[in-house]
Amino acid sequence: MRQYKFSVDDIKRMLKQMVILVDSREKKNGHVLDYFEKNGIAYQKTKMDYGDYSFLIPASAAGEDIYFHRDIVVERKASLEELSGNLAQERERFEKEFLRAGNDGAKTYLMVEASGGYSDIIAHRYKTEFAPAAYMASLKTWEHRFGCNVQFTAPEFSGYFVYSTFYYFAREVLR
Repeated sequence: MRQYKFSVDDIKRMLKQMVILVDSREKKNGHVLDYFEKNGIAYQKTKMDYGDYSFLIPASAAGEDIYFHRDIVVERKASLEELSGNLAQERERFEKEFLRAGNDGAKTYLMVEASGGYSDIIAHRYKTEFAPAAYMASLKTWEHRFGCNVQFTAPEFSGYFVYSTFYYFAREVLR
């Protein structure tokens, strides 16, 4: 990752113009895009190599476009059922995506739209055959193997999670 050294005032100006990158293959994310639109957060659909969301600081704010899609991404899963399928049936494809991110040194957040989180996994409050112990083992292994940060959130807070994750990351790395 490039090193930056902007002033506090420059960073504030840049953050106001931040653009969220949304993978063009991301489906059923209207609630996330609605959050961006209601809160005046710019976004742009584009094909991403991994992750569902990242961001850029446009040239109008920084003198040149500064892309962070190789530094930080959020991978969204719409439910525990979807995540279960990725960890069990589609594991090889899912693993390759996380390996690509890791090879670039990207910080990866796995955002799961399931407000009950680990409690729902342990109590088997999801509709798949994946046993709770196996689910937890896979998820915890995933965290350690790929250094990803797993976060559970209710769908109505997903847009806020994506935006705030990038906002505070940018605020730190631009210093």
